[in-house]
Amino acid sequence: MNRLSKERSPYLLQHANNPVDWYPWGDEAFAAAKRDDKPIFLSIGYSTCHWCHVMEHESFEDASVGDVLNRHFIPVKVDREERPDVDRVYMTFVQATTGAGGWPMSVWLTPELRPFFGGTYFPPTSRWGRPGFVDVLTEVARAWRDERAKVLDSAATILERLESVTGARGGLDRAPVAGTDAVTAGVRSFAQAFDARHGGFGGAPKFPRPAELMFLLNAYALQGDDRAKTMAIETLRGMAMGGMRDHIGGGFHRYSVDAEWRVPHFEKMLYDQAQLVLAYLEATQATGDPFFAAVAEDTLDYVVRDLTDPAGGFYSAEDADSAPAGSTPDERGRVEKVEGAFYVFTAAEIDALMGEDAPVIRRRFGIEENGNALADPQGEFRGQNLLYVAQTIEEVAARTGRDVESVMRALRRARKVLFDARGARPRPHLDDKVITAWNGLMIAAMARAARQMVDSPRRAEWLTAARRAAEFLHTHLWRQEDDATRPLPSGARRLLRRYRDGEAAVDAFCEDYACLTWGLLELFQAEGDSRWLDWAIELTAIEGELFFDASDGGWFSTTGEDPSVLLRIKEDYDGAEPSAMSVTVRNLIRLGQITGDREYLDRAARTLERYGSGLAQVVRVMPLMAANLALWHARRSEVVLVGDPDADDFKTLERAVESRYLPWAVRVPIHIDAPQTGARLPWLAAMTARDGRATGYVCREFMCQAPTGDVAELGRLLDDAAAPSRIIQP
Repeated sequence: MNRLSKERSPYLLQHANNPVDWYPWGDEAFAAAKRDDKPIFLSIGYSTCHWCHVMEHESFEDASVGDVLNRHFIPVKVDREERPDVDRVYMTFVQATTGAGGWPMSVWLTPELRPFFGGTYFPPTSRWGRPGFVDVLTEVARAWRDERAKVLDSAATILERLESVTGARGGLDRAPVAGTDAVTAGVRSFAQAFDARHGGFGGAPKFPRPAELMFLLNAYALQGDDRAKTMAIETLRGMAMGGMRDHIGGGFHRYSVDAEWRVPHFEKMLYDQAQLVLAYLEATQATGDPFFAAVAEDTLDYVVRDLTDPAGGFYSAEDADSAPAGSTPDERGRVEKVEGAFYVFTAAEIDALMGEDAPVIRRRFGIEENGNALADPQGEFRGQNLLYVAQTIEEVAARTGRDVESVMRALRRARKVLFDARGARPRPHLDDKVITAWNGLMIAAMARAARQMVDSPRRAEWLTAARRAAEFLHTHLWRQEDDATRPLPSGARRLLRRYRDGEAAVDAFCEDYACLTWGLLELFQAEGDSRWLDWAIELTAIEGELFFDASDGGWFSTTGEDPSVLLRIKEDYDGAEPSAMSVTVRNLIRLGQITGDREYLDRAARTLERYGSGLAQVVRVMPLMAANLALWHARRSEVVLVGDPDADDFKTLERAVESRYLPWAVRVPIHIDAPQTGARLPWLAAMTARDGRATGYVCREFMCQAPTGDVAELGRLLDDAAAPSRIIQP
């Protein structure tokens, strides 16, 4: 066992038995590098990363490779999910110097932590156009020994250049906030890359980027542009029908390796589930199609069942790899894990499990006798089938001679039978750490679903899940101990990022404050409890104290307090996870809308002004920030419902609100017997239920229309609030 055996990170613990003398990131490793005059070999990954497993098995478990590493380097392991600050610095370096990035990430540093060489996955020997890992180690060691001055000079130059392009030195000029023409330009740029046949943008591989889809739906709501709506809807439909969605257990896999959303990379990430639920819920309102609501509901069921800690927090991820059923351990007691083994079926298994319903299942899910297009260069999956929607229910009925209802009964039965059958297999590894930012996103998704799906029997379950997760974070990750060691000027507490196995650790980053605030604002809108609004306001104040750049605008990802993190980056790329900057601006606009405090809107404007009209050229890089621009220019409104949330008349008004796509509205429910919200928000004080009935108020900048308990009149007021600002002709 090496030093990693004392860590809590599942990723670091996976490497605790390696013959590599690993250090965790920290002062002990840095001191060793200086003492021994060795460069640091930094390996960054995460516990559910398939290629991280491959590189471990091929290289880090090999004693001869370990000998080379230990002799010439100080090896350091970092879990990117715990330490995104470290990951961001060196990913920026790798992308800048190689043109690509990914995990596992391999970077060589001077003892002063300056990077001078890097890449991603290296095979053990040269193949696939990649140099072998031992060859790279040997050459780097030689350069450090024989060309030290050149290496150090290169490292200093690279770091200086990175500082100039990452926002660490500021430098963006302030300009007026871009107009709505930037939204129009953004839709146009997406249209140029749109795959009209399969949905999505560009070719393989295809990643779900819900921020893109939320921008397009917001653009549709702002301008009435049906092109934007179509691109978002067809992409969401393509993902839901393809193999990237788990049609048996619910939820979505990480990405599609092909252009058809058919062949997935099988890991499942909490942040994907959360953002996709939000996108599918918005699509439900924008289209009125219950299909999208069903997908959201199915995904939430997966999270509640498989990614929820008994105490209420949400786990991080499930691995792509697992042991095939019936596999036996090798001489070292290990079982070889294979990507996707938990999820695939042979045609013979389908026949045996489904009996007379097998023809229906074969046609519906594209089951083929010899397997259905799973990439399989080693032949490990010969004859295996992944599940995707190959035929519509009507097509299956026509080709099997059954009626539609019979086909639907068979599919319902198949889901349970196949779920139980694969449940007997070895499960993929579960990463059970609780990450604050990702929990914030899932709280937002659960709360939004509970608010929007008024008639779902699971509504109370989702609201309870959101509330329990928020309470979990408040109990375990809202720092109460050691506040005196590094107090903030305001005397406020700090948030922590990670909880696992009884330990809360790692000071939170900007994304943690931002995403948790997003979740709390959604939870406040779902149940009207002012404690969530109070906490969101407090977190936003601390976030500003720690991360806002008052001189240049925008938000740093880190506090700048850790000297081992060389760059204080302003991250504005909305990728698989939305950037902290984009989420924060959205929160600020919402808080300004809810509280009436102009200071929130002024700070949001200060960030939007960093980009000015140039935002139009980078919408595909920053789609959530562009969605914020749409929110900035929209006719924002406030919808208040007063009454008993369990009463039929209140639910009738809720249906009128939630059946409409109102992305510019905040909703505040006030319980007739507990109007505590009015203490925090004085503008609500005069809002009461009229004539003993649930009553709705529709306001714009706190100027309200006449209250009404009539659902038709409320609908008219809502439709006026939702009217597009400007119609764009296709």
